Amino acid sequence: MIELRDVSKVYRQGRREVTALDGVSLRVAPGEVFGVLGHSGAGKSTLIRCVNLLERPTAGEVRVEGRDMLALGPRELRQARQGIGMIFQHFNLFSSQTVAGNIAYPLAIAGWPPGRIRERVEELLALVGLSDKAQAYPAQLSGGQKQRVGIARALAPRPRVLLSDEATSALDPETTRSVLGLLRNINRQLGLTILLITHQLEVLKEICRSAAVLERGRVVEQGKVIDLLALPGTRLNALCYAPFVAGAWPLRPGGRLVRLSIAGDTAAQPVLAVLARRFGVDATLLEGMLERVGGVPVGRLLVELTGTPEALELALSHLREQRYSPELVAYA
Repeated sequence: MIELRDVSKVYRQGRREVTALDGVSLRVAPGEVFGVLGHSGAGKSTLIRCVNLLERPTAGEVRVEGRDMLALGPRELRQARQGIGMIFQHFNLFSSQTVAGNIAYPLAIAGWPPGRIRERVEELLALVGLSDKAQAYPAQLSGGQKQRVGIARALAPRPRVLLSDEATSALDPETTRSVLGLLRNINRQLGLTILLITHQLEVLKEICRSAAVLERGRVVEQGKVIDLLALPGTRLNALCYAPFVAGAWPLRPGGRLVRLSIAGDTAAQPVLAVLARRFGVDATLLEGMLERVGGVPVGRLLVELTGTPEALELALSHLREQRYSPELVAYA
């Protein structure tokens, strides 16, 4: 649905050039919620604004629904943007317009007849849970309600793609969960493709199926969120989980300190009992955490394994075969 190929964006500041994006490539599948994670200044907002050409890339290719966006003329680009909605961190509502007026605005600009506009506005107010706020003004709304209006306005022309530019970073945690729940429902009900940028790991884990990590204008990795979290050595794993401190645990003679990654079905297996029963290896759980990401259990364990060298090698081989990705942290 969305494809960027070697996209770069360079700004000129006097005699100096600043590279905001440097050869960025990513693909977003139809109906997917795809997140781009990065710190402030990583190039996230520039990236998302290149998708609908609010920013024109210096180089590279941008395709939405198979169309080369950079090859479109002004009229074709306006039409293409009707299929790409966008929501913003600071809502960008018209303070002099009511909630209904804000939602109706893009439809009026597109030339919809008044009767159809009224029907569409009522439908969208019901979708975002604000039917009783049609005649309220933005100043009378909470932050979460304002963002719901922004979402409704973005959905008004029936887009097939929704871009979210840090849409929850100005909201408190409870309101963030509410807005993410709304976006999840919209994705499921309408089959909408959503590309969102965020600096919040919790947002990524809450709603995104796939993700890319952006640093200094470059994509350092991308893939399924669960895979990136589960695999040791990925950037997303390192951002999410603090490293185990090997010296915090004194090891018994011959002991090995091993990190295990948990994802999906592996969480339901009695892994420590199997090591003891099948290989005669004692496994002591020292640290661990487990959470659900997209309904799938993901986490890690720190265990001390003790036994004969032969038994330990067989146990580690078994752990690799069972996709626990054992990583030796320390040994005595």
